[in-house]
Amino acid sequence: MLILAIDTSAVVCSAALCEDEKVLLCQTLHEGLTHSETLMPLVASLYQMCDRSFEETGLVAVSAGPGSFTGVRIGVATAKGLAYGKIPCVGVSTLEALAFQLKDSFCGIACPVMDARRNQLYNALFEVQDKTVRRLCPDRAISIAELSDELAHFHRPVMLCGDGYELARQALSLPCIVPTPPEKRDQNAGAVAQLGYRLFCEGKAVSDRDLHPVYLRLPQAERERLARLNQMDT
Repeated sequence: MLILAIDTSAVVCSAALCEDEKVLLCQTLHEGLTHSETLMPLVASLYQMCDRSFEETGLVAVSAGPGSFTGVRIGVATAKGLAYGKIPCVGVSTLEALAFQLKDSFCGIACPVMDARRNQLYNALFEVQDKTVRRLCPDRAISIAELSDELAHFHRPVMLCGDGYELARQALSLPCIVPTPPEKRDQNAGAVAQLGYRLFCEGKAVSDRDLHPVYLRLPQAERERLARLNQMDT
């Protein structure tokens, strides 16, 4: 089955074509938050370079969050539009896809971190062992201090990844943290495709109507609106 996967959940824009779990081609752009302009040309180039047509696509997989509110919205909206009425979809956790990239790199604890602002990180923890990845906690928004306290109890190597890598690396001065290869730090749509295929095989694909972003917390504008309403009520 030909799978199209996209990830626009952070600064990088990534798209991939896979045949089942085999990555045919993955391309990633580091051009800032310009995903609305760069994503579709990137997708079109994949099909052209692989000599495949969009009509062959059997599944659309997308990194559904958490991450940049704008980036997640663009990715999910694009996936819904491409799949509209004819192709099944799967939404993949951004954090799980980040951890999945590390399965061939080491054995220990994968710690994806994405900058959630306000001294918080989007995070989850995964055990990486024998090229398998096992989730240890749900996706969450956590303070840097809380994550530091939690990681201090691990006696195994911890590898960070995600757009919060530099922020977390500087803030978490823990001996258990080991360097992450630069090519494994950012989002990669190939991992999204591979996880998406596994979800499809588990019967977890949905229609475009039922594909939704996962934000973990309200956007800033909505938080500010609720704060103003609460002030009016008091």
